[in-house]
Amino acid sequence: MSTAGTTGEKKAAGAFDVRNVIAALIGFYGVVLVVVGLVDNDEEALSKAGGVNANLWVGLAMLAFALIFALWARLRPIVVPSPETGDDEGAGPAH
Repeated sequence: MSTAGTTGEKKAAGAFDVRNVIAALIGFYGVVLVVVGLVDNDEEALSKAGGVNANLWVGLAMLAFALIFALWARLRPIVVPSPETGDDEGAGPAH
């Protein structure tokens, strides 16, 4: 394999894709809410939400949302062109 044709290659944004950041944050908060929903499910907590374990259900919805975002970023990555190497033409002002 030669490296002569490597200029102009395209790379995926990867961890720098904002969808990954959103998925991580929403997923983290979803895990926290699921844990709180499983641990704090006494009658007093349930009566505050009309008998529904709101923390558990919202946490599960947030986990599903995070999974959708992570799949979206994985299946349809943002493609970023890599900088051209070895070609200084147009790189900046001439001295």
